[in-house]
Amino acid sequence: MGRLFGTDGVRGLANRDVTAELALDLSVAAAHVLGASGAFEGHRPRAVVGRDPRASGEFLSAAVAAGLASAGVDVLDVGVLPTPGVAHLTGALGVDLGVMLSASHNPMPDNGIKFFTRGGHKLPDDVEDAIEQRMGEPWDRPTGAEVGRITQDTARGAAAYVEHLVASLPGNGTAGTLQGLRIAVDCANGAASTVGPAALRAAGADVVVINASPDGRNINEKCGSTHPEQLQAAVVAAGADLGAAFDGDADRCLAVDAQGTLVDGDQIMGILAVALRERGELASDTLVTTVMSNLGLQLAMADAGIRTVQTGVGDRYVLEAMRAGGYTLGGEQSGHLILSRHATTGDGTLTAIQLAARVAATGRSLADLAAAVRRLPQVLVNVSGVDRTRAATDEGVLAAVAEAEAGLGRTGRVLLRPSGTEPLVRVMVEAAEQAEADRVAHRLADVVRQRLAL
Repeated sequence: MGRLFGTDGVRGLANRDVTAELALDLSVAAAHVLGASGAFEGHRPRAVVGRDPRASGEFLSAAVAAGLASAGVDVLDVGVLPTPGVAHLTGALGVDLGVMLSASHNPMPDNGIKFFTRGGHKLPDDVEDAIEQRMGEPWDRPTGAEVGRITQDTARGAAAYVEHLVASLPGNGTAGTLQGLRIAVDCANGAASTVGPAALRAAGADVVVINASPDGRNINEKCGSTHPEQLQAAVVAAGADLGAAFDGDADRCLAVDAQGTLVDGDQIMGILAVALRERGELASDTLVTTVMSNLGLQLAMADAGIRTVQTGVGDRYVLEAMRAGGYTLGGEQSGHLILSRHATTGDGTLTAIQLAARVAATGRSLADLAAAVRRLPQVLVNVSGVDRTRAATDEGVLAAVAEAEAGLGRTGRVLLRPSGTEPLVRVMVEAAEQAEADRVAHRLADVVRQRLAL
């Protein structure tokens, strides 16, 4: 049996892979591992539990609350709230752990269980392993007054999160910061359907909302950050200054300019990095990105006097690098941005409100601001049926990569990414011109196919 935890909690098909029994067992184990600090300090451990609007989240969150309470943990159930909202409350309320039921941008039938430690941080691998090892072990069940209590308070959680988002604005947040801006928002029929528009309105924006009527089945359905076409049309139709598209649990955000052109996570990072640097809030003048961020972002940051640090793909690796270096901004091309002065994880609504604040403060259009990051043509070729384990060591492949990189120079790059599970290697090439990127990528793919054939 493989490791239960993946790159972002436990995720799979709800009621098949992610069952009520699993949710209960995981929660008991998490209570013993993460709630131990509260017990050592002489108080009953406490937890915050939230979910996105998926129908399966109803029974899964009930199972999580039951498991925690049965292990002696007091539970505050905040209902439907974005993942970063649950993370924020975990830290702000000083509880011992947080739990979010969501499969993020995945289709509705999926669901997942994410845990947060004290302070609202995602779990490191060793803590996940400890929870997994604790599952199924005998334990002393509390009885009588020692069992945990479950309190439901959706209004409290939402209000506290919206207040936090507005307070993140320059000047500690004022009601008129976004005055004069019309912003279209696609909530993906997800967890931000209420709090996302509420936060932007509280900051003074005129907000046009689409896909904010979750019914338990329509989350991420041809909408939100994975399908921004509706938002692009809505921005133009409403004459909005910009648009923001969230995913199901609102931990990511993509933007749209007034002409309906998509502004991706790389461009948003570039805009916010410059804004933070001007305010003296970009620690070490450094932005953390993954290896999949477009080279155009790195070049634009170099021109702006900002250093970039690259990590492996995944927001957890971005966050690890940020915490290790004390950096304040990092993220992914997908729109998963972390602003560590205000959040412990990616926060789509926070990203949207900060981006809108930059537009308001500069008086420049989003298109003008985004133009500073010129995305270089990027080509990705999947080469299957190969020995992925030799991609980083085969002399012929390495020689071909070195030759390609020398030919591309400063305005191009090559990245080979072996699949973690399949006999497949992804060949990614960026170049100044589309034709050159195509030519180099397919030539390298041929070399990989020949040299690494099974």
